[in-house]
This record gives sequence, structure tokens and C-alpha cells, in this order.
Amino acid sequence: MVKAVFTTKVTPGYNDLPEARYHFPRTYLNYVRQALGDHIVYYEPRRSSVELSSAGGRQSYFGVARVTAVIEDQMLPDHYYAVVDQYLDFDRPVPFAEGVHYYESALKKPDGSTNKGAFGRAVRQIPDDEFDRILKSGFAPVLNEAPSLPEISAPSLQEPQTPFERPMVEMTVSRPFRERSFMYNVRAAYLNRCAMTGLRLINGGGRPEVQAAHIQPVAAKGPDSVRNGLALSGTVHWMFDRGLISLGDDYKILIAKSHVPEDAASLLNKSGAIYLPKDETLYPNAQFLKFHRDNVFKG
Repeated sequence: MVKAVFTTKVTPGYNDLPEARYHFPRTYLNYVRQALGDHIVYYEPRRSSVELSSAGGRQSYFGVARVTAVIEDQMLPDHYYAVVDQYLDFDRPVPFAEGVHYYESALKKPDGSTNKGAFGRAVRQIPDDEFDRILKSGFAPVLNEAPSLPEISAPSLQEPQTPFERPMVEMTVSRPFRERSFMYNVRAAYLNRCAMTGLRLINGGGRPEVQAAHIQPVAAKGPDSVRNGLALSGTVHWMFDRGLISLGDDYKILIAKSHVPEDAASLLNKSGAIYLPKDETLYPNAQFLKFHRDNVFKG
């Protein structure tokens, strides 16, 4: 097994959903198969869509996942899907380079310039130590650490690299860590405001009252992605998890009227719609919303 980097755009040209599947051509089949059973990080390029003139991409690593299967695309010859699980958003996007330091050494030429040929590969293999360094930087806010960068030293003075005692990837699959990271990201996306009531309450210790709710539950294999999350106050979170309220694809609040008393319904936004993140790429995903309506909602 080998770790890898998967490149995906903000607006993919295929039926991609980073939390569940990654589409790629036969060119990368061998690389993806080598990553089967191991973890990958996602990278967002400068181009934000399939248009060559597009821009606006963050040029950053933004999440981690594990490859569980490789299947053929039945609609497009010589194309495949990498099926993934254990997806988790980073708590901060990690630029491919910070200062003179490149997180992937293969992207840097000996003269210090960027290796555009290597950058052009949508699937790239990456050593374990560089993979761990990306994860440590991506989860730095939750780890309460500064981004981890390579040490600066002359090549002749460098000590042999030793394996990490506990790779970061082991931490990212633990439920407590994932819950803490998911809560951090959802709260940040919604500015600590309940999406369905508009309330933004901060306790005496400076901690937000708002909670992070999964749209498709973890028990039903829902990912720990902001696009599968909502910032909700405690009471509304309880109502949402029990299917008393839900959301349409237009982000309008749906109420199971026979189950929700008027005084509880009166807590919800008068507009009938939720407050959304400023970043459209973090809006609730239609696939997860449909799951909640079909399997949880009592309306």
C-alpha cells in the first residue's frame, strides 16, 4: 500500500464527491490501485472547473480519506472511481508550499522552482513522512500546534529520518478526534450561529453554545464533512436528529407538523430557510440532504 495525493477541482468535471468517490482516467489506475487500503489527501488546484481559463482554486490540500475499492465507470470507457471512506476535512487548507518549503518534495526542482510536470499529475504518490506533515498542518488548529514545516539544514548536516512513533493518520481515524475536528469546522463555517434559529450564544468561558450536527448520521456512514454538517443549537439539534425537521434541496426548513408543537416551530427562522456559510463550497450537499429526508425525516 502506498499513500497518494488526489487532485480534484471545486467544480469537478465528473460525478465526483470527495467524501465518497473520486473519478479518474486509466492513466492513473496503477497508482490508485497501489493506494487501495491506504489513505490519501485531496488537493484543490488553481483551476476551479474544467475550463482551462478558470481560476480561484485554493492550491491547497483540504482533506483526508481512505481508499476502499476501485470500480469501473460504466458510462465512460477507460475511466474509474476510487471509492473512499473515513473522509475528514482539514481544519485549515494547507498550501502546497509555505515560504520556500514544499510539502511534497517531488513538486520542487533542485533550483527551487516548482516542478510543473509533477504538478500536472492528478494522482501522485507521496512518502509517509510528507503525508504526515500535511496532516499535522491541516489539523493544527485542533492539535493546537503551529503548522509543521520541514527543518532547514544543510544536506551534509541532516540526520537520517526516523519513522513517526504514531503517524497522524492513526489519530484521524479515532472517533474523539474526528468529532472534535468536525465540530471545529462546522462552527467555523457557520460563524458559531445556529443555521435554523440564527442564535449565536457564547458562554462565560467563551465557548459557543452551537453544536455540530451530521445530516447523514455517522451510524449510517455519514462522513465528517462540513457539507454533511449543520451548526444547530441543542434543542434544534435534538429535533433534527429525530427527524422532526429536515431541509429541502433549496435549503428551506421542512417541519413534520404533526410531531412539532407550535412553540417549538416558532424558534425556527421566520424566513423558512437556513443561514448558510459564506463559502458556497461548504453548503450542505444534496446527497446528504436527500438521505436525511428519505431515512430520518418524519414528515
